[in-house]
Amino acid sequence: MANPGDFAYTVKQQADIVRVVGDYVKLRKAGAQNYSGLCPFHEEKTPSFSVHATRQFFYCFGCGVSGDIFDFVQKIENVTFMDAVRAIAQKLNIAIPQISFNSPAEARDAKLRTVLLEIHERACDCFQEYLRRPEGSLARQYLSGRGLDEAMIKQFRIGYAPDSGFLLKDRLQREFPEEVLRESGLFSWKQDDSRQPSAVSTQPEQVPQETGSQKPEAALQAMYSKFRNRVMFPIANETGRVIAFTGRTLSTDEKAGPKYLNSPETAIYSKSRVLFNLSQAKEAIRKLDYAILVEGQMDCISVFAAGFHNVLASSGTAFTELQAKLLGRFSKNVVVNFDPDTAGAKATERTLGVLTEEDFQIKVLTLDAGFDPDLYIRRKGKDAYSDALRNSQRYFDYLIERARAQFPVRSAEGKVKALNYLMPHIQRVPSRIVRDELSHEISQKLGIDSAVLRQELKHAVSKRSVSEFKAPLENQVTDAEKILIRALASATEMQTSEERISSRDGTDDEFDPARQANFALRSERLHDGLATELLIEALLKEQPESVDILRVELQEGDRNLLAAILMKEEEDLSAERVEGAVRALRRIQGRRKLEQIQIELLALKNQDPERMQALLQERVRLKLALRDPGMASDSIANSA
Repeated sequence: MANPGDFAYTVKQQADIVRVVGDYVKLRKAGAQNYSGLCPFHEEKTPSFSVHATRQFFYCFGCGVSGDIFDFVQKIENVTFMDAVRAIAQKLNIAIPQISFNSPAEARDAKLRTVLLEIHERACDCFQEYLRRPEGSLARQYLSGRGLDEAMIKQFRIGYAPDSGFLLKDRLQREFPEEVLRESGLFSWKQDDSRQPSAVSTQPEQVPQETGSQKPEAALQAMYSKFRNRVMFPIANETGRVIAFTGRTLSTDEKAGPKYLNSPETAIYSKSRVLFNLSQAKEAIRKLDYAILVEGQMDCISVFAAGFHNVLASSGTAFTELQAKLLGRFSKNVVVNFDPDTAGAKATERTLGVLTEEDFQIKVLTLDAGFDPDLYIRRKGKDAYSDALRNSQRYFDYLIERARAQFPVRSAEGKVKALNYLMPHIQRVPSRIVRDELSHEISQKLGIDSAVLRQELKHAVSKRSVSEFKAPLENQVTDAEKILIRALASATEMQTSEERISSRDGTDDEFDPARQANFALRSERLHDGLATELLIEALLKEQPESVDILRVELQEGDRNLLAAILMKEEEDLSAERVEGAVRALRRIQGRRKLEQIQIELLALKNQDPERMQALLQERVRLKLALRDPGMASDSIANSA
C-alpha cells in the first residue's frame, strides 16, 4: 500500500497510469479524462475497461475489477506489490532504494528472482565471450552460414557454450552459492550424495555444510553445465532481461543430446508466458498494428534482420492461451508464418485455434514447400518475403484449402471429412455473424447445402456453448475420461513403486491400469475429438521413466485439469473400472459416428442410392452395438 512519505507513494505520484496501462492495453480517448479499451482480465468484444487519467485508477464495467496503478501491474504480471513498485520505478527511471518486504517468504522469493536474473546476465556475457574466443570458431562458422553478421549476433546477444561441463560453473560459483546455481536451470548434477537441493539462500555464507566427511567442494564437483558445445540464444522477458536460453548443438555424435535444448522452467521463466523477441518487437507491433508469428528463433532473427521488426517466435513450443493474451496487449492482428511441412501445418492449425478464441484478426503466410522463413529470406531475399507477406491468406481460406487438399470433395465421404475437419475451427469463432459468413463460404467451396451446414453448425455451437460457458472445464470431462487419465498417470507410480513385484510363476501378473488404458486408447483412438484429447495425447507420449507427471508439456488449462483430476482420486483403479471407462468412451465415439452418418445422409440427398443403403446398414449396426452393454470394439471399428 502506498502511504505519503514512502517510496511507493513517490512512484505513484510520478507515474501516469494511462502510460503504464497503455503498455498492456490498447487505449482510446473516451472523454475528457477517460480512456477505454478491451479488458485484459476477461474476454470481451466491446470495450468496458476504463482508465481515469486524473484520479489515476482503472475500472472494468464488465468484470468489476478495479484498482490503482500497482494493482494493475500486480494482477497482469502476477507479481507481488513490491515487484510492481520496482517495475514501475524502472519504467520511470526512478532510483530504487533498499526495499523492505512484508514477510520473510516474500523477501526470499524476490531475492531469488533478482539473483537468478543476475546469474543469467553473467552467463550471457560468458557465452558471448566464448563465442569470440578460438574455441568458438565452429559456432561463428555456423552463424555465418545462417547469414548472421556481427551486428545481428550482438543485437540478439548470441553466444557459445564451450564443450566443458565446468567452465561456466567455475566462473559463476565465485559470485553465487551452489543452491542458487542449482535453481538457475543452467546446470545438471549427479544425485550421488545424500543432500537434496534445499531452500534457496542468496548469501554465500549461508550455504549449509555437508554432514560426515564430505565437503561442500565435493558436492560442487557433481554439478556440471547443462549446455555444452552449443550456440546459445538468450530468451528475454518483456523488459529485455535474459531469463532463459535455447542451445543449438554443434555436435553430430549420438551423445550430443537434442538438436535444440531449452532451459527448464524456473522462478523467472515460464515458457507458456514468454514470446521470443517481444522486448525488441513490441514497439514495431504497436506502430504497424500487427505481428508476424514464426515458429523458431532462427526464423525470428532472420525475419528481424531483413527489416521486419514486428516479428515474434513461439520458440518451437505449442502456442498457448497465455501467449495469445500477451500478444493481444500490443495488437489483435497477426500473420502466422510457420514451416509448411506436416508438423508446421499442424502447429499452424493449433495456433489458429488459440488465436481465434482470443478474437484475433488472422492471416496465414504459407511459403514454398521446403522453405522456412529463414531459408526463404536467405535464398530469395527480403523483397520476395515482403511480397509473400502482402499476399498472406485469410486464415479460413487457408483452412478450406487444407481441407480440400486432404479430403477431395468430389465424393460425399470427402465432403463429410472436410466438414468434420473444419467444424472445430468454426466453433471457436466468437462472432455469430462471422460464423454465418464462413458457413456460407464453406458451403460454396465444398458443395454442401448451406441450410444443412447452418443446421449442423448451430447444433455444434449450441452444444459448445452449453458445455464451455455453463460449466467449468473439469465438469465438461466425463468420469470415463477422468478414470483413463488417472490410469495413464499411474505409469510413474508403477515405475517407481518398490512393491511392484511380478509373481514367481509368471502367470498372475499384477494389474497395470496404465498398460490397459494405453492399449485401448492407442489402438482405438477413443479420445479423438474429446475435450481431453490433447491432455490424453500428451500422457500417451510421456516417457515411462518420467517421475513428475505434472511436468508433462501441457497448456495451462490442461495442466490444471490434470492436477484437479489427480487430486480427486477417491476410488482405487481396478480392471473393472478401467474397462468400464473404455466401454463408455466406445459409446461416445459410437454416437459421434452416428451423427457423422446422419450428416452424410443429408448431404447425399438420394443422389447415390448404393452409398445411402450402405450408410443405413451401418447406422443399424451402430445402434445395435450401442445397445450392447459390452460395447465390443469390433462393432464400432467395422462401422468407421
